[in-house]
Amino acid sequence: MEATFYFDPACPFTWATSRWLVTVAPERDVSVQWRAMSLSILNGDNVPEQYKPMMAASSNALRLVEALHADGRNADIGRFYTELGTRTFEAETPISADIVVAAAEAAGIEDPKTILDDPAWDDAVRAAHEHAIASAGPDIGSPVLEIEGAKRGLHGPVIGLGELPSHDESLAIWDAAVPLMRIETFFELKRGRG
Repeated sequence: MEATFYFDPACPFTWATSRWLVTVAPERDVSVQWRAMSLSILNGDNVPEQYKPMMAASSNALRLVEALHADGRNADIGRFYTELGTRTFEAETPISADIVVAAAEAAGIEDPKTILDDPAWDDAVRAAHEHAIASAGPDIGSPVLEIEGAKRGLHGPVIGLGELPSHDESLAIWDAAVPLMRIETFFELKRGRG
């Protein structure tokens, strides 16, 4: 089965969900495709000043995601995101332009700054973002998950911060989410954070 994960690398909940997905994927024979979803585009001018540098770094990272996608380098996107999340969320360090470059280089991407600094990739980021919103929206955020056999995507499943679900719980979440996503009349399960 193929699953497409639309993500913004600045979102900690998205990072947690991505780690759940990479754990489940080999056990359920799932091939994960990585695509851009931009919280900067989603929030427009409503980003508080203190978060603008992080959003700029994340936006540049998404340029690289879409450039690699256009070149058929999905595995490189997965490695880049893992390096990026390890340097930010695992290290408890906010995403920055320098961290994005270091993560790209550690993932084996040569001369990443040429893409990271190239606004020509912004249209591809916007197109992927708009596809994710159309698939699972409106009124959603990062991440969006699409799977084969489902006409619409799903915002989430959102995995809480901290310790990931156990192995059995991770598989149970996948096994519950897939049939729900394939039911066209289903649209939401939610509980408050706490």
